[in-house]
Amino acid sequence: MRRVDLNCDCGEGFGAYAMGDDAAMLEIVTSASVACGFHAGDPEIMAATFAAAQAKGVAIGAHPGFPDLWGFGRRRLPFSTSEIERLVSYQIGAALALAAYAGHRLSYVKPHGALSNIAMEDEEVARAVARAVRAVEPRLGFLAIAGTRLEAAGRAEGLAVAREIYADRAYTDEGLLLDRSQPGAVLHEPEEVAARVLAMVEAGAVISVSGKRAPVGVESICVHGDSPDAVAMARAVRARLEAAGVALAACFGGAEEVSV
Repeated sequence: MRRVDLNCDCGEGFGAYAMGDDAAMLEIVTSASVACGFHAGDPEIMAATFAAAQAKGVAIGAHPGFPDLWGFGRRRLPFSTSEIERLVSYQIGAALALAAYAGHRLSYVKPHGALSNIAMEDEEVARAVARAVRAVEPRLGFLAIAGTRLEAAGRAEGLAVAREIYADRAYTDEGLLLDRSQPGAVLHEPEEVAARVLAMVEAGAVISVSGKRAPVGVESICVHGDSPDAVAMARAVRARLEAAGVALAACFGGAEEVSV
C-alpha cells in the first residue's frame, strides 16, 4: 500500500493572539511542524501544541524561520549563512527542550516561510539550514520541499530527508512554489485541492499552473495551518487519499525520534 505523511504548520499564534485551528488540524494530520518563537509561537504555545500533538499521536517537528513576528517570517531578511545556521540552531534547541518538557519527542525539522523559499534556490542557504540540523541533532529528520536545493542539502549533510509537496500552493514550470504575490499562488477550494494532491501523489510529480509535471518523490503533503480553509482542505485531502488506497502515516517517528 502506498503511504504518505500529511503535515501542517501549527503553534503559530503569539501571546494572546491565535492563528489557525490547531486542535482541529491535529485530529486530521500525521505530523505537525511547530513554530519556534521567531516568526510565531512562544514557550506557552509551543509546550501546549507539543502536548496536544502527543495526546493525538501526531509526530512533531521544529519549524524555524526568520526572526520576523511583524511579517510572519515571510519577508526576505539579509542574514548571512553563518547567522542563519545559528538562528536555526537556536530554534531547534528551543523545540527540543519544550517538546521534552511537554512529554513528546521531536522527530524532524522543516524551515518556514521566506527562509525556506530562499533555500529552495540558494545552495549556500540550504546548506546552512541543513548544517544547523546536523550540528544540533543529526538524528532529526529533514522535511524539505521536493526537488529543490533544500532536498539536496539535506542529503549532502547526511540527514534523513523526506520530500514534501504543498496542497494549497501553486507551482511554476520549474517545480518551485509560485510566489505568493502572484495571482493564483494560494489555493482555497478543498475538493479541487484534494483532487490535485491525489494527482501529484499518483504521478510522483508536482503539477505546475500550466499543467507541466516535474518528477519528484512525494513522502509528505503540507496544508498551511494559517489558511481560513485549512481544516476543510486537510479533511478533503485525507479523505481523497484514503479513498484511493493511500495510507496516512508520519515520515519521521518511532526509533528516529529524538529527545534531550
